[in-house]
Amino acid sequence: MISLEAVTKRFGKQNVFSDIDLQLERGEIIVIIGPSGTGKSTLLRCINFLERPESGRITVGDLRVDAQHATRADILKLRRRTAFVFQNYGLFANKTALQNISEGMIVVDKMPKEKAHARAREILKRIGLADKSDAYPAALSGGQQQRIGIGRAMAANADVILFDEPTSSLDPQWVEEVLNLMKQLAAEQQTMIIVTHEMQFARDVADRVVFMDEGQIIEQAPPDELFTAPKDPRTQRFLRKILAPTGQTVP
Repeated sequence: MISLEAVTKRFGKQNVFSDIDLQLERGEIIVIIGPSGTGKSTLLRCINFLERPESGRITVGDLRVDAQHATRADILKLRRRTAFVFQNYGLFANKTALQNISEGMIVVDKMPKEKAHARAREILKRIGLADKSDAYPAALSGGQQQRIGIGRAMAANADVILFDEPTSSLDPQWVEEVLNLMKQLAAEQQTMIIVTHEMQFARDVADRVVFMDEGQIIEQAPPDELFTAPKDPRTQRFLRKILAPTGQTVP
């Protein structure tokens, strides 16, 4: 359903990653882990051209986009098939929760305002914020703001939702409510690619965990396999460092 072929990204002369290949099927959940600065978030942003790759091909369903030749129309089509959940929520500060969720449906999908608002209210109920429809972001907790961000992604009816470290900006008390909402989406077989440092969450929801280091995909496997018997020494070192404080051991 989704395929990255030989995707390459540079910032100036700095090579972030080269010739990345990755595939996932409809309903599959991939979690990408790895050290900070290794290109995980940039790879996610390249999938819907928030960052334009230097080269490579990205396929979502029957839409295939070549990075070197992509037109504005190609990119808009790709973005309609993907939804992005940002680290810092990315909400419009001057719009209510209802308006933040309905804006894309009205502007991008050309849905009538009344229908978009009705759909947004349904989503607010699903994410447990039915009573916050008229609240502005400044009046919401970090966890509530991120749930609104996820609700906006749900409204897009995208083929895949891309999550860029969705709990990294949250105070610890708000992390669980966001992870629980993501688990709900996972139970509904929403296709997702998630960059996160939440290892237990990765164990719980991922169909496949991808380990990146220094701009390369080093290893990928189902979570039970990757967390208990990683094959590559770089994966082993990373997991030992991350899991040691929790008392978990890695072979």
